[in-house]
Amino acid sequence: MTRVDQWNEVLSRIHMAEDGAARARGSVALVAVSKTFDADAIRPVITAGQRVFGENRVQESQGKWPELKAETPDITLHLIGPLQSNKAADAVALFDVIETIDREKIARAVAAEIARQGKPVRIYVQVNTGLEPQKAGIAPDETAAFVATCRDTLNLPVEGLMCIPPADENPGPHFALLAKLAAENDVEKLSMGMSGDFDVAIAFGATSVRVGSAIFGLRDVAVQPA
Repeated sequence: MTRVDQWNEVLSRIHMAEDGAARARGSVALVAVSKTFDADAIRPVITAGQRVFGENRVQESQGKWPELKAETPDITLHLIGPLQSNKAADAVALFDVIETIDREKIARAVAAEIARQGKPVRIYVQVNTGLEPQKAGIAPDETAAFVATCRDTLNLPVEGLMCIPPADENPGPHFALLAKLAAENDVEKLSMGMSGDFDVAIAFGATSVRVGSAIFGLRDVAVQPA
């Protein structure tokens, strides 16, 4: 199967999951995760109609997305990997959505760059639902205070929450927790679910799913720049 065939199959699975959850078709956005793939690998999926993409690393994204966005201006680009404060200016300049705000230092740096550049960027807070020490994200019980700081102190437009459940656990309880936190904090969007579990995430209320390998295939992680 070509990548376009695989993309179409993912869209079909999303529609089936929407139907199964009694949700309107089109209520869940597909974020096609194109990390480690070059512009030539991504273009066919853009040509087929995909307009929302996700990347993990600012530096890698700078090498391909300015050209791709110039070719197709209505693309929306999400940063879904960890962000360092010294990359905040580059991230705000390139990305339309930053999904991985999880520390006040990062939030302040991004807020300052949004103000300086005068560019609206949509913000998600990453929640570490499994409290995994090696994984980024705010602790669930600190989410309310952190969202309030982002909104009220830093004037960051937090519109969503994002999580990555532990790989060896049932993702359902983690998706349920994120949905609960979103409801408690008046957060509209839920970014949850990846290639292996996006059907489950949709059942728990995901508004966007981040799917990479099911579309683009396996990645060569060795080629990722820092």
